[in-house]
Amino acid sequence: MSALLAEVTRSGFVESTHHGSVVGLHPDGSVGVAVGDVSTVVLPRSCMKPFQALGCLSAGAPLAGPALAIAAGSHTGENRHVELVMQLLGGLPVGLLRCPASWPEDEQTRQRMTEPSRVRMNCSGKHAAMLAACVAARWPTQTYLEPTHPLQELVLRTLEELSGESVAHTAIDGCGAPVYAVSLRGLARAVQGLVRTPVADAMRGFPEYVGGTGHINTVVMQLLPGVVAKGGAEGVLVLGTAAGHAVAVKVADGNPRATTAIGLTALAALGYDVSPAKEHLSVPVLGGGQVVGEVRVSF
Repeated sequence: MSALLAEVTRSGFVESTHHGSVVGLHPDGSVGVAVGDVSTVVLPRSCMKPFQALGCLSAGAPLAGPALAIAAGSHTGENRHVELVMQLLGGLPVGLLRCPASWPEDEQTRQRMTEPSRVRMNCSGKHAAMLAACVAARWPTQTYLEPTHPLQELVLRTLEELSGESVAHTAIDGCGAPVYAVSLRGLARAVQGLVRTPVADAMRGFPEYVGGTGHINTVVMQLLPGVVAKGGAEGVLVLGTAAGHAVAVKVADGNPRATTAIGLTALAALGYDVSPAKEHLSVPVLGGGQVVGEVRVSF
């Protein structure tokens, strides 16, 4: 059952509420935070990307540094991101990318664009990495998004191994790739396994390729060196520390505006110092250009 996670106040009036579930694990694997039903099954959405990147790495894709970070990220479509995606393609035609054409999320970049493109789509780093894995493993490139493709089966096994669970459901993500459902607790366990891998090292070392300029995941990782932060659509967020703390958040209504505040609050409850990111423990609510309230965590 969902629990109250956050309230939206305006001029002293509770205007909206966000319900859902959040789980936090101590480095020894014990549960330190459990709000709502943490056994609820969720689609990780873009929180899957680090595990997909790990699958690509296991398949032999030559990924390291920024290239590995962008494979695990949801980039904002800046020129530096596009240049890296093109390097990952290694001469393969852009048309092999099966993610849809999209406008970049970076507003300044978008203003210079005349039409959407696949390489600007926030998932293009992941898709280019999947193609690189197929080339390295000599697997078909045209069908790399099929759930029965060897790469996608490897990703599924990777998530099952790290989460300690069997995948409960297979769906298709917004970018066209398979996405696998596990429990919120299982997702947190998977993050604990992730933080000890080269994927997490790359995300921590190059956070600007996990998101981009001003992206909240990038900002959190810059403020909290050693922390991995990855959000996904429909109100999902995971956080992990190098020491092994792990947090997984699911907001039931799918709105992501409170997820970072919720995740950081849970991480603090595990005893991790989040004070360098304290300004993100709530979200300001504006009225007439002035702060008149906040989105505040309720647990």
